[in-house]
Amino acid sequence: MAKQLTGDDLHELLKEQALLEENMALLSWDQLTGMPVKSGEFRAELMAYLTKRYLKVTTGKKAKALLDYYQLPNNQSTLSIDDQALFQRFSHDIKYVINVPADDYIAFERLKIMAQDAWAAAREKNDYAIFKPYLEKLIHMTKQLIPLWQTDEQTPYDVLLGQYEQGLTTKKLDSIFNQVKQGLGALQQELQLNGETPDNQFLHRSVPKGLQLRYIQPTIQRLGFDFERGRLDDTVHPFMQDMNRNDARITTRWSDRDFKMAVLGLFHEAGHGMFAQNVDSKWDYTPFNKGIAMSIHESQSLFNEVIIGQDEAFWYHEYPKLQDIFGDVLADISFEQFYDGWMKTEPTLIRTEADPLTYPLHIIIRYEIEKAIFNDDLDVSELPALWREKYRTYLGVVPEDDVTGILQDIHWADASFGYFPSYALGHLYAAQFRYAMNKELDISSLLQSGDYQPLIDWRRNHIWQYGASKSPSDILLTATGEPLNPNYWLDLQRKRYEKVYQVKVD
Repeated sequence: MAKQLTGDDLHELLKEQALLEENMALLSWDQLTGMPVKSGEFRAELMAYLTKRYLKVTTGKKAKALLDYYQLPNNQSTLSIDDQALFQRFSHDIKYVINVPADDYIAFERLKIMAQDAWAAAREKNDYAIFKPYLEKLIHMTKQLIPLWQTDEQTPYDVLLGQYEQGLTTKKLDSIFNQVKQGLGALQQELQLNGETPDNQFLHRSVPKGLQLRYIQPTIQRLGFDFERGRLDDTVHPFMQDMNRNDARITTRWSDRDFKMAVLGLFHEAGHGMFAQNVDSKWDYTPFNKGIAMSIHESQSLFNEVIIGQDEAFWYHEYPKLQDIFGDVLADISFEQFYDGWMKTEPTLIRTEADPLTYPLHIIIRYEIEKAIFNDDLDVSELPALWREKYRTYLGVVPEDDVTGILQDIHWADASFGYFPSYALGHLYAAQFRYAMNKELDISSLLQSGDYQPLIDWRRNHIWQYGASKSPSDILLTATGEPLNPNYWLDLQRKRYEKVYQVKVD
């Protein structure tokens, strides 16, 4: 007779997985923040070793016994409600591992390490050709893996989207993005034809890294990031890496001539970190503490960056602090000049430097290219030309080199195909959360007074504590009372930019 299993057996396995994932996450953070340039091959071997251990845990006898035992309804009903949800998540996630031959899985992980090193080298030399063969291999391997992951998804790209948000499809995204493009088009046209374009040249005055840090670090702490359970480091491409809820690490890059980049970039990464630091402790060492649906995660980073960081009331309170720390740099710039310049919208080649009004178009470009790669077999050699064509079409700008074009994002070097739409959805979710929050709190008054705690508490209670235990649609419905509605984002942008540009959009 088969051994009777309990929830403790499930948690024991999940903890083994989580500890190995934490090890690999720490190594990944180290690779992107301080690993010596020439140690890539050794790091790839170490990651391959840990991946073998992870596979042994995830596809071994214990895992298979749990799957067989709890797939029977009578047995699953013996678990607590929380543990039933954990088992469902475990059985979903395991398909990305158990159906893949171990050698292929390890080779894929090793290739990603080498590809990230090649991407960094390609950026340094501004030469896509260095990265191209690695990208080609990553795409080829991903296409080989898709049939092993596929269940009821309609297209290959739907399989990849589902890794970051279950149930997300190209059909849904096409509908959402068409609504966004239509709404953006009308607003952008009015701003270009009739708007009073603000001056923002002061944003490019020289501000040393040290002064930027003096303002940013205490500010993100007041916004809710706990530096006793997190840290800040420099990197090429900013990111947040959480090992656990007591270890969330944020990173940034600096420019003496663009302090806005670091301010909003660290507001963004701190938002990710705040989410990670505030998941309920009952989800420690489980998939619900990690692997949170990325659109919801992005909504929280964007809540900091866009909802708060682009709000006039917030800067009414913060601008005197910024002026004081920056000294003479902003002494001749009034608050009105500062905020209008801060909000100036203009096309840019770099996604991470885009303003809220143009940012979704950067994501739509990447979404359409990824669709073409996986649904239409677009060849890797055609990518730079297609990238330039879409930037010309959507934003009216064309990259003159690879660094400001196809090499600007690290995501493809990590085989994170299907991730980019999460950023655009995050913008939409963040605006809808703001609308719901404002029914209970006077957001403008709180921001203007510098009282950020109620905003922190609302997000902890309605979003953060649940981790990945609820789907994005459930989180949105519970917190806001309705499904996703892009009009909240469009309305917020319209109101903000009408005021800055002194126009009225019908």
